[in-house]
Amino acid sequence: MEKTILITGGAGFIGSHVVRLMVNKYPDYRIVNLDALTYAGNLENLKEIENAPNYAFIKADIADEKKIREIFAEYKPDGIIHLAAESHVDRSISDPLAFVKANVIGTVNLLNAARDLWGNNLSGKRFYHISTDEVYGSLGATGFFTEDTAYDPRSPYSASKASSDHMVRAWYHTYNLPVVISNCSNNYGPNQFPEKLIPLAINNIKHKRDIPIYGKGENVRDWLYVEDHAAAIDLIFHEGQLGETYNIGGNNEWTNIDLIRKLCEVMDEALGREKGESAELITFVKDRAGHDKRYAIDSEKLMKELGWKPSLQFEEGIVKTVEWYLNNEEWLNNVISGDYTDYYSTQYDNR
Repeated sequence: MEKTILITGGAGFIGSHVVRLMVNKYPDYRIVNLDALTYAGNLENLKEIENAPNYAFIKADIADEKKIREIFAEYKPDGIIHLAAESHVDRSISDPLAFVKANVIGTVNLLNAARDLWGNNLSGKRFYHISTDEVYGSLGATGFFTEDTAYDPRSPYSASKASSDHMVRAWYHTYNLPVVISNCSNNYGPNQFPEKLIPLAINNIKHKRDIPIYGKGENVRDWLYVEDHAAAIDLIFHEGQLGETYNIGGNNEWTNIDLIRKLCEVMDEALGREKGESAELITFVKDRAGHDKRYAIDSEKLMKELGWKPSLQFEEGIVKTVEWYLNNEEWLNNVISGDYTDYYSTQYDNR
């Protein structure tokens, strides 16, 4: 193999799309998928490539320093694409320490292992850390997050990701580790765990259950189709400038309530229901603590320097997403476990 790439969190939503892309696009790369297989990690996401000759899977927790060092010693990765993270804001409010362990300590374990493995032999090496736009805090009605926006995290989740970003930059400046970082807006598409807004709503609409919307649904998010994010990750990993940060956004802002109303329209058509039937399921619930008002990403740097742009706008992407979930009922049923049902009740049955 030409080189070995270690992808952390490769059984998760975004990670599985990146793993499939890399395995199929680069047959001369050995792609090693490291995932702890927590509630959001699902190897069913990778069935189509699980027997590929250039693919290997390792079940491990990035917070386990000893295990991480063993893996680096065995596989000697030339590059790391670090996606593994606890990522759900509600869960971070309930259990912030779990987010510190995974997102901060886990990232430092990987940074140290890469530094010790590579030493001064840094040619062709790269540590790519994938982060979130939530580290920037909340926007008003106008303006966009850029790579120079000051960090202002508002939840334990975003604070843990901000901390991990700072750690990665510190290893670049202090130890000369070859790093690159990207911060992305909200992703949607196939294989997303149904605690997130869009798959949760799709499943609830399908079963004619209430669609919980925080507050008045006025919070604004920038949405990006997950395959467009995977393509950006591929590009940044290979061509991004070391030490730099790239923001990845969909240029695609929706308030939560408008997004759900659009989703209801698509679902009504897909399920053969009367127009407006699914929208009757919308139910407003108590707002989340520290709920950021608006996120919006300026991707000009990525577009200008590396030539990336999103291939889909939301209206097209949401149709593709709905079709996938309706055509993969077995996947969805397998994901929705008893643990998830208990969690769902804890989070949303408080109205």
